[in-house]
Amino acid sequence: MRAQAKAGIPLVIGSCGTSGNDEALEWMRDIALDIAHEHGLTPRIALLYSEQSPESMAERAQAGRITPLAPLQDTNPEDFRSCDHIVALMGVEPYIEALQAGADIVLGGRTTDTAVLAAVPLMRGAGAGPAWHSAKIAECGALCTTHPREGGVMIRVGAEHFTVEPLAAHSRCTEETVFAHMLYENSDPFVLYEPGGVLDVTDAEYVAIDDRVVHVTGSRFDPRPYTMKLEGARGGSYQTIMLVGIEDPKVLANIDRFVAHMHEVLTARVGETMGARSGNFDISLRPYGWNAVSGLPVSASAQPPREIGLMFVATAETQAIATQIAKTCNPWFFHLQVEASLELPSYAFPFSPAELERGQVYEFKLNHIVHVDHPMELVRLQFVNTEVAHA
Repeated sequence: MRAQAKAGIPLVIGSCGTSGNDEALEWMRDIALDIAHEHGLTPRIALLYSEQSPESMAERAQAGRITPLAPLQDTNPEDFRSCDHIVALMGVEPYIEALQAGADIVLGGRTTDTAVLAAVPLMRGAGAGPAWHSAKIAECGALCTTHPREGGVMIRVGAEHFTVEPLAAHSRCTEETVFAHMLYENSDPFVLYEPGGVLDVTDAEYVAIDDRVVHVTGSRFDPRPYTMKLEGARGGSYQTIMLVGIEDPKVLANIDRFVAHMHEVLTARVGETMGARSGNFDISLRPYGWNAVSGLPVSASAQPPREIGLMFVATAETQAIATQIAKTCNPWFFHLQVEASLELPSYAFPFSPAELERGQVYEFKLNHIVHVDHPMELVRLQFVNTEVAHA
């Protein structure tokens, strides 16, 4: 913010607080106001809100204004009503409107990563293809360089081309590091869908003009009817977890059978001990070091690991019930033997108390696009007077 005030260059931040909902945007606003007050700055700050009411999106779904994206296949209005928060991903137009209205700093709600970077070049007359393509390449800063964790990049965008250059003196951009970034978080390395059209880089050419800078031509942006992607989440059940480390060779030689047996024992113990108080619950056991990440069966020829970390996850209607389920299962989770005839083992709890409360579990409910007649239709633009805020 000090650099922005000194240079007079717009500062644009999108998807504030990561989620980009109204609460996250206002959290970022408060941070900006605190910094402005601390350093005696008086920037004109624009806020772009993109959170939507669940009821309004349900009405649009009922009116046929919302389309599902794979793998979802329908637009049941109740799915929208069930969400706690819904955000619509903005394109460049709200940022351009805010900047043209005199904003020094633009804080945006949920936005496509590329729109944040493409807005100023497009506002200044750059070609749509180069602007969107350069924004995609630069969206993660140095990730398109030979030193992805260091520094950032400078993009220069023209009518028919753009260049990308690393800011770290010892880093380089190469044809490969630049074009490879089209694969980042994108299923198609040649096509990228944006709110107002599609970026097509099928005919793009990447040329290193020296050992640091790459020059790109041939990018094309094809306008399409304007849509905004919707993201929505609903808070549901609560979870409590436990973790043990296991080196017992008898367990490691029969991990799948042991985990299945433990799940059966723990589920039965909760039913016998808590009865109806447990409500609608779930117990999940995840053996890290075996197949916890993929969840897929391990080859029969696989060698037993040296150790595993076995995670217990209780999911229930309230936090108190989830924790009580974990406490109920604790003795067997800690001591269950592979065979009933064997002596009781003791596995390694890394924490005491063993039960760790995760809180409420949120579930993504939406993967849809909403059709709009104007880019600002679902966006609310507000300005913050920093001088009044300081008073």
